[in-house]
Amino acid sequence: MRILVTGGAGFIGANFVSFLLSTGAERVVVLDALTYAGNLGNLAPVRADPRYRFVKGSILDRDLVEALLEEEGLDAVANLAAESHVDRSIRGPETFVETNVTGTLRLLEAVRAVLARRDAAARSRFRYLQVSTDEVFGSLAPADPKFRETTPYAPNSPYAASKAGADHLVRAWHETYGLPTLISNCSNNYGPYQFPEKLIPLMIHNALAGKPLPVYGDGRQVRDWLHVSDHCAALAAILARGVPGQSYAVGGNSERTNIDVVVAICDLLDRHRPRNAGSYRDQIAFVADRPGHDRRYAIDAQKIARDLGWRPSRDFAHGLEETVLWYLDHGDWVRDVTSGAYRDWVAEHYT
Repeated sequence: MRILVTGGAGFIGANFVSFLLSTGAERVVVLDALTYAGNLGNLAPVRADPRYRFVKGSILDRDLVEALLEEEGLDAVANLAAESHVDRSIRGPETFVETNVTGTLRLLEAVRAVLARRDAAARSRFRYLQVSTDEVFGSLAPADPKFRETTPYAPNSPYAASKAGADHLVRAWHETYGLPTLISNCSNNYGPYQFPEKLIPLMIHNALAGKPLPVYGDGRQVRDWLHVSDHCAALAAILARGVPGQSYAVGGNSERTNIDVVVAICDLLDRHRPRNAGSYRDQIAFVADRPGHDRRYAIDAQKIARDLGWRPSRDFAHGLEETVLWYLDHGDWVRDVTSGAYRDWVAEHYT
């Protein structure tokens, strides 16, 4: 595989790049604009690999994407470039539409232009993978069946709407132009190199800093947690064996309430980095709920298990402990990414 990974300096992207190179990819080209959540430090483990190349740039630059596809002779694109935090989308939705919708459009058009110049065999080998989210499906009630590939889209946040719009473009470009596209819709990821605006690294970071652990509303919102390494294996399986035009729901089969996750993090920190007095649980602080906050997400991943042979391998309790230990062991990385701008953002959203 010779692949372009857009957004490859982000959390999932960087883990995916490492996974591809560790499993024998011939060439991995990373395109990333290095916005606040993109960090070249995430790619330090692969920096010396001769099969890896980094290019700073945006998916909005169609000419650059075309040039990379041609110059490198790439036969796959995995689009992980996205604005991805719901809170940020509520404050500034236009950026989400520009990156997630218009950026996807320009990527698709770049791929279409390049494939038009290739022979039939090269076109048949090519794959375009859109890495999406379960948030496009909206919210579930406690007794509702889990999301699956046939669940109607019902996005409730600007972020989810922008990802839904991108998914619809990808499907349309397959149906109208015959592009060999694939879509994955995954549940909440966790693991190393996740920017500390998301729940798990935010709680770890705040706990160690002696700050409040902000929990929205009553904390009973339910998420299905998927370790990023399992997600990377699923993406590789979809690229290798997925059927063009199909979508695949990817989940960890690990539903937990937000407050249960926060309490579990506190207990792990109590064990591995105890406070001088009391428990990290004492720092939990309930804050006003997020507007339009989805109550429950859950993924039915039977299709990808049946058709592609993928299943999650990480137990959540074990994976969470590994994640906490990674952040404890990588304080320098955390300090590098938590700049003054980050602190201002956290204060604005969670006070």
